[in-house]
Amino acid sequence: MIKIGYRTAKTAIGIAVSILIAEWIGLHNAASAGIIAILCIQNTKQQSLKASWTRLVAGVVALFYSALFFELLSYHAVVIGLILIVFIPTTVALKTQEGIVSSTVLILHMYAAKELSTAIILNEIGLVVIGVGVALVLNSYMPSVENELLKMQQQTEKLFERILKEITAYLRTNDHSWDGKELTETADLLKKAKSLAYKDVQNHFTRHNSLFYQYFTMREKQFEIIERLISVVISISHRPEQAEMIAEFMEEVKENIHPGNTAKLHLSHLNDLKREFEEMPLPKTREEFEARAALLQFVREMERYLLIKARFRGMKKRAAKKCRPSVT
Repeated sequence: MIKIGYRTAKTAIGIAVSILIAEWIGLHNAASAGIIAILCIQNTKQQSLKASWTRLVAGVVALFYSALFFELLSYHAVVIGLILIVFIPTTVALKTQEGIVSSTVLILHMYAAKELSTAIILNEIGLVVIGVGVALVLNSYMPSVENELLKMQQQTEKLFERILKEITAYLRTNDHSWDGKELTETADLLKKAKSLAYKDVQNHFTRHNSLFYQYFTMREKQFEIIERLISVVISISHRPEQAEMIAEFMEEVKENIHPGNTAKLHLSHLNDLKREFEEMPLPKTREEFEARAALLQFVREMERYLLIKARFRGMKKRAAKKCRPSVT
């Protein structure tokens, strides 16, 4: 079954509407309005606005150079090349190079007309304005991705929970049976979620960041630490009593899932745990020494993990009501 995407539908409508309006007004080369519309319809509102602005500015510059060169020299194919030699660097300087292709079409229209008149200039400006205007109108509405982001948030926290569970089990039993598939799933999910969250930001003209983007960035940083935690924990072959103490702490982190949960509480507990370790007898064997050194590194990484969460200001209340509470 063929699936028609939202942008595909907008593109088809934009081309048709642009051409119909241009024909209704009586403009020549009406199909060019459709070409400009398709170039200006983008994935986000900010991208569409930028694309429209660059093509509008580039179009005006192209018409200026066309009128200047064709009238001063002649309406000859070689002159088109001369125009482009000057026009392209100008668009680069103005940072409107995305409009080169659509503006070249306007230059060719001027060449085909073989004359300069107010009517011809207005015709070309009209094609640009119609194409840009239709694209902006169609892109003024973008479907909300909040529900999808909330779903990704839930999936991320479930994966984190499962990974922390496996780490806790490893600390207690030295069990190597986990295949680690959740690590790949989490990495892929975070990449997709951040991309979608950034797209959501780009669909708002007054928003430079979003809590969802901050949230998934925070989880991405925590995930990097989790990967290091796994590297540390699998290097431990001996299980001193400190391993069980840390396992209990990890169990607490994993199970304390509720709206009022804050990383600061766990940081306080972790500091108590560190002080308790300092008061315990020194290791008696090399094996125990290496194990306790690795566990100390594990504790330090967990501290970084919790500090990242502590600096996160939290999700909106409306988001918290729709999704399961956030794990630390």
